[in-house]
Amino acid sequence: MLGSSLHLQAQTAEQKNFNINKEGVAIDGYDPVSYFNGEPKLGDKDMFYKLDGITYWFANEANKKKFEKTPLKYIPQYGGWCAYAMGLKPEKVKVDPETYKIVDGKLYLFYNFYLTNTLKSWNKDEAKLKTSADKNWDSIINK
Repeated sequence: MLGSSLHLQAQTAEQKNFNINKEGVAIDGYDPVSYFNGEPKLGDKDMFYKLDGITYWFANEANKKKFEKTPLKYIPQYGGWCAYAMGLKPEKVKVDPETYKIVDGKLYLFYNFYLTNTLKSWNKDEAKLKTSADKNWDSIINK
């Protein structure tokens, strides 16, 4: 138990707020650049890049190099949490990494489990939800 507490204290602010697995890998190991190529792909654990203590995996060297040059272009919004849920309230909700949308050059991920696909709900009121999600995310990261 003590080890868990020490581990949490050692996390960076980004790690505490970002949707990562126990090994610190973002997007369940999906290559963030691959979304912008039109199809999300699982990355290779041996082809990785660390940014602010968060590990990103890549499907190929070209995607890794693109990410290294401009990482903020590829990092998912709202720490990789469900954009729709963030639009409703400042809450971190898991995502299906294959349910996504790119809006104005930014990657948004969505919950899609148990017959509930929040991307469909997001699409019905995207402008309002995005504005609300931006405010809610700010309240989380500025705590």
